[in-house]
Amino acid sequence: MIPGGGQPNMQQLLQQAQKMQQDLAAAQEELARTEVEGQAGGGLVKATVTGSGELRALVIDPGAVDPEDTETLADLVVAAVQAANENAQQLQQEKLGPLAQGLGGMPGLPF
Repeated sequence: MIPGGGQPNMQQLLQQAQKMQQDLAAAQEELARTEVEGQAGGGLVKATVTGSGELRALVIDPGAVDPEDTETLADLVVAAVQAANENAQQLQQEKLGPLAQGLGGMPGLPF
């Protein structure tokens, strides 16, 4: 209920929504620039992804390469990328979580 029984100030609500949208866009841009790493096999395979989940780099230690066992190497690559993506998701929660709570489930937003 609004004190005094008046209508909410639509201009103020629009300004708040625009600010939240700008804050969200800024956080998404920061995520796209921030890189996080995941690894597998005790560091034999390292994957780097952006905070938005884009794979940027993959480093494979020569000790992980066995021409007779490419399946293990493939498993290590998958595990490293998954670990990096988990770290990216955690970063997304840290950066976007408070913004999503502030938006309170506004229609049309993917939260």
